[in-house]
Amino acid sequence: MKVYDAAVVGLGAMGAAALYQLADRGALVLGLDRYGPPHDLGSSHGDTRVTRLAIGEGKHLTPLVKRSHELWRKIERETGADLFTANGELIVSSAGRTASTHVENFFDNTLAAARDHGIAHEILDAAGIRSRFPQFAVRDDEIGYFEPDAGFVRPEACIRAQLRLARRFGGEVRTKETFLGWRREGKSVRVTTDKGSYLAKKLILAAGPWLPEILGKDFPAPFRVLRQVLFWFDVPARIERFAPERCPVYIWELQTAKQVIYGFPAVDGARGGVKIATEQYDAETTPDTVARAVSDDEIRAMHAHYVAPHLPDLSPVCVRAATCLYTVTPDAGFIIDRHPESDSVIVVSACSGHGFKHSAAIGEALAELCLDGMSRADLSAFRLARFSH
Repeated sequence: MKVYDAAVVGLGAMGAAALYQLADRGALVLGLDRYGPPHDLGSSHGDTRVTRLAIGEGKHLTPLVKRSHELWRKIERETGADLFTANGELIVSSAGRTASTHVENFFDNTLAAARDHGIAHEILDAAGIRSRFPQFAVRDDEIGYFEPDAGFVRPEACIRAQLRLARRFGGEVRTKETFLGWRREGKSVRVTTDKGSYLAKKLILAAGPWLPEILGKDFPAPFRVLRQVLFWFDVPARIERFAPERCPVYIWELQTAKQVIYGFPAVDGARGGVKIATEQYDAETTPDTVARAVSDDEIRAMHAHYVAPHLPDLSPVCVRAATCLYTVTPDAGFIIDRHPESDSVIVVSACSGHGFKHSAAIGEALAELCLDGMSRADLSAFRLARFSH
């Protein structure tokens, strides 16, 4: 039987990146996914993802996103795909904020990371925000952090491009094939699916919201899977305000709500609407039981409470809506570590809502772990041992 250098289960953000990086190094690799990636059933869809260099979740993450930006440009050159737009990022906050992200002191952490890593940025008062970005109805006591080299990536296009390159470099991609389990077999790992059995020297489990089910209840990391809703609202006038060259991506810690909002410019023109979303960390679900339809009540409530008071140019007409899934850990950190039962199995997931921007570099690090036994990137913050304290 053919013995692969590595098999990758789950070909979303992390899995597609790992498969491409492994194949690019000449490894004999197999990628498996129960659907046909890119798809809209997991966590790696929705047209756009924020990418920012100063990371409020921890300044140790900045080297990963910097490397990811370099890799997105490399992949663009190799494929001709449009993956990364650096149109800037605005973070709005205030002492009176009631909304918060998944980490404490997000705004201050971001500013500290920018200063420590020498990342270009500006601090804007409310008048400065209104003058430069009139689409945002900020309050007098709100301030903004603006990072010109931040922007957005296109997740479906990124996954598609990396899988295309993986195939070009000899990687084998099997879609619509469901992973059933693995077991040690000598120095290798036997991977079983609903369509066959494969032998690999290394196995990467990158199955996103399906990972808790795959790993089982005895796995030492606590996961939660959370439903998120994405909305695209119509812009009946002043569409030019939302063109990418005039509208940054943004994250807003509001004063009138529990949840932050984040959003994007009109990346697909006037007919595509403007994407805006919140993040909720309370109601758990699973990929099999999640309510994927977005109700009219959800749309009305989103516009009334989160859109109209802050982006008044957006109309109540929702062009489209979608759901996605966050797989989160208690500290909003990633898991990138060897499985407790086998050094040949690497677990990578729990993007915790901010993983896509780092995924290209994490894919590179995973390839190095598989083929070299260690990574040039510092992955110590993502070890499982932190949950045993």
